[in-house]
Amino acid sequence: MSKTVKVLCYKSKTLSDGKHPLMVRVCKDGKKKYQSIGISIHPSHWDFKKNEPNESCPNRDEIRLLIQQKLYDLQKTILNKRIEGKDFTASSLLKSNVTSSCLHNNVDECFSYYIKMLKEQGRLRYAGMYEVSHNSFIKFNNGSLELPFNDIDVVWLKKYEAWMLKQGLAINTIGTRVRHLRAVFNIAIEHHIIDKECYPFHSYKVSKMSQSPPKRAMSKADIQRVIEYQGKTDMERLAIALFTFSYFTAGINFIDMAMLKHENIVDGKLCYIRAKTKKQIIIPLQEKSKEIISNYSASSANRSDYIFPIFSAYHQSGVQKANRLHKVLAKINRALKHIGEELDLPIKLTTYVARHSFATVLKRAGVSTSIISESLGHSSEKITQIYLDSFENSQIDEAFSHLK
Repeated sequence: MSKTVKVLCYKSKTLSDGKHPLMVRVCKDGKKKYQSIGISIHPSHWDFKKNEPNESCPNRDEIRLLIQQKLYDLQKTILNKRIEGKDFTASSLLKSNVTSSCLHNNVDECFSYYIKMLKEQGRLRYAGMYEVSHNSFIKFNNGSLELPFNDIDVVWLKKYEAWMLKQGLAINTIGTRVRHLRAVFNIAIEHHIIDKECYPFHSYKVSKMSQSPPKRAMSKADIQRVIEYQGKTDMERLAIALFTFSYFTAGINFIDMAMLKHENIVDGKLCYIRAKTKKQIIIPLQEKSKEIISNYSASSANRSDYIFPIFSAYHQSGVQKANRLHKVLAKINRALKHIGEELDLPIKLTTYVARHSFATVLKRAGVSTSIISESLGHSSEKITQIYLDSFENSQIDEAFSHLK
């Protein structure tokens, strides 16, 4: 009954910040199982021969201590099972050894644990969304969420829903908050923190908490008015440029635009990996898009690898970039809202309107639904990119000609 337990820098998975997760690997009876220990590390900070953080690694001592503690906990579990005469598999060993010190029968601690995991995985945007939901539940529950999972039942959830509605929150917003709580319940069940009997979402259906999104697409004529608008400030001019660029490049969203570098332009096409779906997108660059890129490349204020002047040399870490994206997006949407009011547009103007308008204009022009989906909203984002990915460039070039 051979077995080995090690913590490795898992090179098979690379996070968005270039780091690899540290994983505990249990080998038993010829089978291997891996489990994250909640830490990620840049490969330049790991000694792969000695299998430990090297001397240049920040917080080296703390990381080594955490690794030693993880290995100690697993070896202790193995010893206890041997004393009790119980057999185990690599999978059951990892499940039984889920850090009880991190996860308890306490909603607040599990919520905080999951937010921490999201941050360490580089999923900062989602971590921020969960933090907002976490704070909402704390506020509802009189300033504390330190309660056992079985205290949250259907009655509790309905009271929370009513409390949110009373504050004027949209159904979709409430649904998002409750889905986040449901995810925490699922984690607690997966890690054997609570029994399935504690799960209130069999009776309380989150699926009912959704509404069709408001109209977010404009006519081709109104889009042209936005494109031709002469911005009065640098922020308004940047807002118009981003809106226009998004419209002419298959509705690329703000985060992906902010991350674009000149290396993403290949043979007259825009090639990038979507931050949300991790899918590669290759689309033809229209003349207007090329003009915008050229204008910002020639700007003395933008001498970086990025196409648009959103990040500076200061923004290095994932947290700094996430905070910057949040702040700039708010400013861009405020500028677009003002421009929309100036032009007396029928809907509130945001960066997302460009994405919806792109799909709608092509549909109205008679472009096949095989190439572009008219469906709008969150689910249509994936559908649109899947369709764009699956067709020949000549078909996409022809479809995009209808945008002008």
